[in-house]
This record gives sequence, structure tokens and C-alpha cells, in this order.
Amino acid sequence: MYWSTCLVIPLSLSFVAGAVTFNARAYTIQSISCKAVDRVLDEEVNITIDYVDVNPTAEKSIIMVHGWPSLWSSWGYQIEEFKDEYHMIAIDVRGFGGSTHPADVQSSSTLADITGDLTCVLEHAGIQSAICLGHDWGAEVCYEAARRRPDIFYALVGVTVPYLHAAGPFADSAQLAAAMPKLAYQVFFENHTTKAVTELNKDIRRSLRATLRTVNSAPPDSFLTSTSTYLGAYDNVTKIPPIPFFTSSDEEYFVERFSMQKFDHTLIFYTRGNRYGTWQSTRAQGNYTIPQPVLSVLPLNDPVANWVFAAKYLKSAEFLPQLTTKTMEGAHWPHLEHPKVFNDLLRAWLETLDHSFTPAQRVLSDEL
Repeated sequence: MYWSTCLVIPLSLSFVAGAVTFNARAYTIQSISCKAVDRVLDEEVNITIDYVDVNPTAEKSIIMVHGWPSLWSSWGYQIEEFKDEYHMIAIDVRGFGGSTHPADVQSSSTLADITGDLTCVLEHAGIQSAICLGHDWGAEVCYEAARRRPDIFYALVGVTVPYLHAAGPFADSAQLAAAMPKLAYQVFFENHTTKAVTELNKDIRRSLRATLRTVNSAPPDSFLTSTSTYLGAYDNVTKIPPIPFFTSSDEEYFVERFSMQKFDHTLIFYTRGNRYGTWQSTRAQGNYTIPQPVLSVLPLNDPVANWVFAAKYLKSAEFLPQLTTKTMEGAHWPHLEHPKVFNDLLRAWLETLDHSFTPAQRVLSDEL
């Protein structure tokens, strides 16, 4: 397959030229020890969570949670936009970059477990309450964090993926792929996790370039549609173009940091044990409603799925009484592809929030 780069290079240059400057290496990484559970060993273990702490004297706080495959630095444009107004925390999710993971990948990282990592980081940073900003699976972490800990997370922003609540029956990856064919890759990740990790680890840069694409620099049409390979759609592509919304130094940092642990523990969002564990624990609590203010930003051109339709099909809004939904052009990474548009949407919504309540007052207000 021949993939011309003549359309990609101008887009990358114009995008970077129109965005704020962000240098990930200029930020200091903090590392803390957090408690976790290894469900195979049936014991408590310590893991390391890496995070960046920006403007710690600000009164209002935002914690940012990336999805797959990503890192803390994917929030660079948002950090640069809001760093003078908010105390901003950007983490490497457990298993990514410098954040470690229990030995068990299959069942030891439910969304409740990762919520525990967020509260661990916030406590270490001296933050009592925060807005949770998440992209992709990070959005689902934020939804779960807000659902479980309304005393801490008083508002949330979910980017790209809507609220995947547990009110209905559990659906495994095969069932999801039957309804949305571009989720077939999740069957591969779930049923052949070790094989998938081996494939992804063969060339870290190529795996990241294959995934982090834009509307104007899209992957092959058959990408994500196989249950036996993730990168097979690129077999006839000799060299995948650079990540279009990164500078060369951005991409180098991403590859370098991802190479610390490679993809070994990153498929935690796709394993049946973790997904079923998340669903089961939520069902046991029996509460699916998130009363806090929620901003859902859904891209209109994501090759993975039509998320606007998915949100309506799942009736996500029924469980989010203070939901604001905004759509914008872009593929799976709208906050990176069109940062100014995204930041403007985010800023307008943030300005509607009441940041004055203490955590205890928020809980009391919700109960009333």
C-alpha cells in the first residue's frame, strides 16, 4: 500500500504552528507509592504512580487522566492553556510510562482500582477536591471516580467516549464488536493479550504512530477490524508518517517514555477480568447516577465509533442529570487534533461551575 506523506506534513506543521508551545521535558515528574491489590496473588502490593504537578498554589484543581495508548504529556495543550488558573495534575496511569502495575494484568486494575490511584495522588499533592478530566478510557476512569467519590470529584469532563454505565447486562468484547465492527481489535486484546503485547512491543514508535492519527492523516480503512492482529492493516505500509499533532521532540518523548515499560501492562482496560470486575463492583453498589456537573465532548469523525449515537443508544444522559454535551470535529484525539476548539469548549463550561463548595458541602447539597 502506498501512503503519500504530502498531505500529512503540511497538516502537522500548520497544527503545531497554530498551537501553544509545550515542552514535556521542562516539567518535573513526581513519583509516589500507592497501595494496590494483586488479585492473582491475593495480596496488597505497592505500585509507583508518576505525575506532574503544575501551579500548586492555585485554589481550583484539575486532575487529568489519559486513555490508551497515551501518557501524561498528551494533556500538554490543556496544561499550557489553564496552568495559570488551575492547580493541574497529569498522571501516567498505572502500567503506562513510569507508573508501575501489579504483576497481574488480567484482573487487578478495575476502574475502582484506578480511582484509588487518583485519590492517592491527590492526597500526596495536598488536594481535597478536584475536577476530573479524562480522555478515552481515562474518561471512564473519571466517570467511575466521580460516581464512587463525589466527596472529592465535584465535576468531570469525559472526552471522546460517553458514560459507559453498568445499568445493563455485562457485554464482553465479542458482543461489543458484533454491534460496532471497529471494536474487533478489543477481541484480540482480550483473548490474546500476550500476543497483542508482543506485536505492539516489536516497534514502539510504529505502534504509537499507527494509533495516534487525525481525520486528515487517517489509518487504513481496515484498521481495528481484525480479531487476530492489531497492526495487520499496516502490513503494506513501509513507514507510517509521524504523529500529526506532535512535534518531532513531542513524539520522541512519547516513544522514550512509553519504552520504559513498553505495552506490557497497558491492556488493562480490555481484559475480561478487569472489565467484568468493574461492572460487578458497580452493580453490587447499585448506583449508576452521577449527580455532579458533567461535560461530555464527543468527536464527530472518530474511526472507532459514532460516539454520539452510542451515547443515545446507551441512554447515558439518563444517569447524568447535570450533563452538558458538546460535539466537535476531530477523530479520536480531539483535544490534540484541535486544541483551541477543545480548550474554548472546556473554558466556557468551567466558567459555569461553582468552585466555592467544600467537599462536605457538595455531598450535603447533593443529598438535599
